[in-house]
Amino acid sequence: MKPRISLITLGVSDLARARRFYLDGLGFAPAQGSNDDVTFIDCDGLVLALWKRASLVEDAKVADGQGFGGIALAHNCRDRESVDRTLAEVERAGAKILKPAHETFWGGYSGYFADPDGFVWEVAHNPFWKLDDEGHVRLT
Repeated sequence: MKPRISLITLGVSDLARARRFYLDGLGFAPAQGSNDDVTFIDCDGLVLALWKRASLVEDAKVADGQGFGGIALAHNCRDRESVDRTLAEVERAGAKILKPAHETFWGGYSGYFADPDGFVWEVAHNPFWKLDDEGHVRLT
């Protein structure tokens, strides 16, 4: 695994309010793939996603209010096999697998793990996104 952060998802309690803050207030622009349920923001090699907190809690299979901070860091891979290899690698390094890799509702393949301090990470292959030669996600 080449260490990098591809995506930061903020689990927000009010998606409309978060969009107003990040898009209108801070001047970010929504990127391709944004819809009524999620907003993606291209941060030059890093993607910031705004997603309903309850949806993130359900997807990661964590209990809200028990140490989960409403944030999931993500490592995007070029293919499904890399997702499986990465999850095995982080588990060997001491991570706890929260949700094994699986086909997702959005058409990709992903799993979740917690680092030794409980910070949640998703490892994913998104067939709709391109990774450049350096492994950075490019939404445009």
